[in-house]
Amino acid sequence: MYRIGLGYDIHKLTEGRELVIGGVKIPYDKGLLGHSDADVLIHAIIDAMLGALALSDIGTHFPDTDEKYKNADSTVLLNNVYNLIKDKKYFIENIDSNIIAQKPKMMPYIPVMKKVLCEVLDIEQERLSIKAKTNEKMDAVGQELAIEAHAVVLLKKV
Repeated sequence: MYRIGLGYDIHKLTEGRELVIGGVKIPYDKGLLGHSDADVLIHAIIDAMLGALALSDIGTHFPDTDEKYKNADSTVLLNNVYNLIKDKKYFIENIDSNIIAQKPKMMPYIPVMKKVLCEVLDIEQERLSIKAKTNEKMDAVGQELAIEAHAVVLLKKV
């Protein structure tokens, strides 16, 4: 049996925060605003994984009203959700994702993101696709006010 899930996240860019995407710190003069580290890519992947399992969303499992998730490392949250997948006797067939950012350019960091995420999820790199897009200077992302991410995950019953 297969299960598919779709995930999305967006965070506002702000000064005074580190930019962390895909578990990688990216040098930039702004970071993403959020309760945790605001890693849009990991949050989109988490939502896709939870959606595939019909277990609601990231806010339900890691609410921004809970202080224990303040500045949380999203790779830890991702690992927690991956454990739910294993507990339900599924494995990750593949993940496809997009990071949408006008700046900074994401392509130089994607190989490191893949390495980090594949280690957390215990999958081979050919099972994870991370693509980078811009919004051609349109909307909040294109005007460099935010960064967003989309993800799709396919789970297969063990």
